[in-house]
Amino acid sequence: MSVTIKSAREIELMKAAGEILAKVHQNLEEELREGMSTWEVDRIGEEIIRSYGCVPSFKNYQGYPASVCVSVNDEVVHGIPNKKHRLQEGDIVSLDIGLIYKGYHSDAARTHGIGTISENASRLIQRTRQSFFEGIKNAKSGNHLSDISNAIASYAESFGYGVVRELVGHGIGANLHEEPEIPNFKTRRRGIKLRSGMTLAIEPMINEGRLDVEWLDDDWTVVTQDGSLSAHYENTVLITDGEPEILTLTEKEKSMM
Repeated sequence: MSVTIKSAREIELMKAAGEILAKVHQNLEEELREGMSTWEVDRIGEEIIRSYGCVPSFKNYQGYPASVCVSVNDEVVHGIPNKKHRLQEGDIVSLDIGLIYKGYHSDAARTHGIGTISENASRLIQRTRQSFFEGIKNAKSGNHLSDISNAIASYAESFGYGVVRELVGHGIGANLHEEPEIPNFKTRRRGIKLRSGMTLAIEPMINEGRLDVEWLDDDWTVVTQDGSLSAHYENTVLITDGEPEILTLTEKEKSMM
């Protein structure tokens, strides 16, 4: 397995890419409203990405047709934006966005509620987010990859949630997907030892019901098999000799920490 250790210059570029992506997420969240189509969400998202002088990572990546993965309710990830699919009061919508800045990628996802959402949906969103933070408590040089995975899973499963196994996080840098794969579920193998300079996209995908998922006929959209809600939270993270640096936190999130 070849895991890239980023140089000081690469880290600076990735930090800049992360800061821009955080702004994109914050800008796009402010645009979300009942009645808008998922296609419109994608159109606005792409405009915001390009307004910062960046290129959408996802557009035409392995044939994916959009810049923003817009996944609603039981859609786990990779929802394809559609002019006919309109957001409704009570929906939860996951926005997974990646961009390229001067040759380097950043990748992050957030799940938002549209209008007033159920208490169950709100708890799922918050706990999915918290599972990420439980995981990165272990994202330190000298620890093993499984320390992150096991912490995410332990937290999410303590609420009876299903932790998706078919999709995982990944390394990131000059390529959108690099080694290593980062499971969100418990693993027996310890995985690689973390080293300062690694950059990882850590992304819990948590179902309110069972962990089982399936792919729709479009070969992209992943949904929960039992129709339960699913939430997604992701950041690009830099491993250091001390605490990890989260490169894609929004200003709103930073002010809450």
